[in-house]
Amino acid sequence: MGKDLSRRKFLEKIGLGAATGAGAWLLKDVAHGEVPAKPLPTRTLGRTGSKVSILAFGCGSRFLMYEQEDKALAALNHAIDLGITYVDTAYAYGDGKSESRVGQVMVTRRKDVWLATKIPDRTRDEFLRRLEGSLKRLRVDHVDLLHIHSLGQADDLGKIEAPNGALKGLLEAREQKMARFIGMTSHTNGEVMAQAIQRHDLDCVQMALNASRNGRFEELALPAANKKNLGVIAMKITGQEFLLGNGTGKADINSLLRYSVSLPVTTAVVGMPHLEMLEHNVDVARNFSAYSEPEMDRLRRDLAPAREGLEHNLVGHLDGPTRTPHLFTA
Repeated sequence: MGKDLSRRKFLEKIGLGAATGAGAWLLKDVAHGEVPAKPLPTRTLGRTGSKVSILAFGCGSRFLMYEQEDKALAALNHAIDLGITYVDTAYAYGDGKSESRVGQVMVTRRKDVWLATKIPDRTRDEFLRRLEGSLKRLRVDHVDLLHIHSLGQADDLGKIEAPNGALKGLLEAREQKMARFIGMTSHTNGEVMAQAIQRHDLDCVQMALNASRNGRFEELALPAANKKNLGVIAMKITGQEFLLGNGTGKADINSLLRYSVSLPVTTAVVGMPHLEMLEHNVDVARNFSAYSEPEMDRLRRDLAPAREGLEHNLVGHLDGPTRTPHLFTA
């Protein structure tokens, strides 16, 4: 009874409502490796020239919510089987636990995915040392994309840009072919992110892009990235669930995902801690159609009341265990 109630609360929270029915979310017996009837749409990741699926599998705190490792590995394999080709991880996700899990899958699926990881350190030496460990955990000799993780305010950018800062290590990693391409992520300040984009030779950027427009990324950083033809990866689609639900400043997962992918981005990273959620989001992406500008404006107005609260929630945030575990009780 408790699990049924939790699932009902989750459905109500994300705005699908009881009318959808839990049955629509239940994973049917899908054979490993089954080819979907309709492939996931792909887009070119900016100047990299590579095509990736418009939905990416987030391996952060929600991936770590698969407490049993075999279930986590099965979920990632299933995501790849369904057509997801972008896998997003980071050292900070469980102090390497996420990377270790992803590495087990990479042993057999490396050629099937675009692999991205992120390093939190702010000095050149610490950055490269951490990267060496990440590559070992991922069981690869290079990643497709390497990010400096979670750019903050202007003082943080100053640390990264220092003579022996992380940016130097990032550039060396690309030169030494430890990473094919490089980038930076942020969910804090769109103005600072725009400055980083304008000043430096990045290939991609990952930023908070959702209908609340927190941090002014959509207004400031996204145009700067598009101007330089960078690959843009959207994240914080639901604002760590802050934007999910009914009522003022809330929306359902379908609307939030559709909004972010309607922006001039390549893909959207989403954490999916249940197979039911994975199946649902893949279906949304598979049948994606872009919002019109009036529809985008309407959703922006609806989500505007949540903007300030979300910005407050994300101050100093580095993806870790969810604060709302009740939403995901299976």
